[in-house]
Amino acid sequence: MKNFIFGMLFLASFASFAQEEVKEPTFIGEAFILKDNNETLDLQKEHVQLKTRAGAGVYLAGIGKVKTKIDIPNCCSDTSYRPKKEIKLVVRAVDNETDPLSIIQVFKFKKKKKKRLAELSSVGTFSGGSSNNLDYLKFKAEKFGKNSYLLSIENFERGAEYGVMVSNPNSLDEKQTIVSTFGVI
Repeated sequence: MKNFIFGMLFLASFASFAQEEVKEPTFIGEAFILKDNNETLDLQKEHVQLKTRAGAGVYLAGIGKVKTKIDIPNCCSDTSYRPKKEIKLVVRAVDNETDPLSIIQVFKFKKKKKKRLAELSSVGTFSGGSSNNLDYLKFKAEKFGKNSYLLSIENFERGAEYGVMVSNPNSLDEKQTIVSTFGVI
C-alpha cells in the first residue's frame, strides 16, 4: 500500500511539473520557432517590397537580365535563434490537409548592409525566363494541432537570415506579401 501511495504522489508531482501544451499560432501565415524546451519564439512579420530591376546592359545594348526580388529593409531580423542541430518551426495554414511543400516556403536571404534580398524571378535576353528562384531550405513536415504544421529543418547555415511565406491555396489573388523572418546564429 505504501508503494502505491508513493507511486501516486510521484506521478502527481511529475504531472504538475509537466510542460504546458504548445498552442498553434493565432493567425494564418504566422509562425514561431519551437525550442528544445517547448518554449516558443515568434518570428518577426515583415511587409515586403517586390522590386524589379534591369541590369545596365539591358539599357545600353539590350542584352542582360531583369530580376524581381523580395526586398526587406534592415540587414537582420529582430528574431534570432541558435539551434543545436535542427530548426523546428510551427506554421499556421488555412488547414493542415494540403501538402505543406505546395503552400509553405522557407528560404534564405542574401544579406546586404542595409537590406535582405531574395530573387523571385529573372528574364534574360538569351537565357529566357525563370521563376520560383528562391534559395529554399528542405524540411520535413507533420501535422501540428488543428490547422498547423511542424517543420523540421536539419540543413541550414549559421549566420544567415531566413524567411517563411505561407500561401493560401484557396486564394489565387493575394495582393500583399508578408514574410516571417528569423536569423540563425
